[in-house]
Amino acid sequence: MAGLIGGNRKTGKGRSVKDAIKAILFDKDGTLLDFAATFAPAYRQAADLATRGDPELARHLLTGTGMDIETEMAAAGSLLAAGNSEEIAAAWIALGADGPRDTLSAELDHIFTQAMHAATALPGVPAAVKALRDMGYTLGVASSDSEAAIRAFLSGKSLTDTFSFVCGYDSGHGPKPEPGMLLAFARDIGLPPSRIAMIGDNTHDLEMARAAGAGLAIGVLSGTSNRDDLAVLADDVLQDAAELVSYFAESPA
Repeated sequence: MAGLIGGNRKTGKGRSVKDAIKAILFDKDGTLLDFAATFAPAYRQAADLATRGDPELARHLLTGTGMDIETEMAAAGSLLAAGNSEEIAAAWIALGADGPRDTLSAELDHIFTQAMHAATALPGVPAAVKALRDMGYTLGVASSDSEAAIRAFLSGKSLTDTFSFVCGYDSGHGPKPEPGMLLAFARDIGLPPSRIAMIGDNTHDLEMARAAGAGLAIGVLSGTSNRDDLAVLADDVLQDAAELVSYFAESPA
């Protein structure tokens, strides 16, 4: 397929592993939605709030946690690409933002949840996840965003009923790259992790998959990471999650 980078060349897992997959766990930001279009304005708003409108300090917070101000992209693996609100709040306070951390974290959660109402889904992805559901796969979302933000995004894109499981950093299963979110998905749907594929744009997603014993760890290039970032940990790397339909087409769940 055109978007597949490496195929099963690296792992040699082949068709039998794909056939074993019965459920798919998705990251949200950069995997289901357009990261830069959605989060660049949200991060600017959050930094403005955290600095009481000080533009120089706001710039310092953003660049210090991974944002390229010119491109409005977050560096792969940075806090703004892969961290949660509590981690970002702690880092921003260390860089000079107003605290306390719990207050700032709650304010960030609110801003990020509001951003989900106008979030930009990646082209073809909503249709693809519905097609995967119709192919028999059980679907879930695991994000470093809050559970409320995930649900707001899914609701806004008419995807709530497409996903059987939703887990944010505040859902009680630990943060990425710890294995808890994927293990919670496995328990919730009654399958071993080896029957689950993890899809994400960041190394945190793939590290979580490895730590949990997922059957497949699939990287996508639609977010903040490039091929080299993902290839070390991924079984396969696709251009985006829309290509999963053809990827799994011959592996009925």
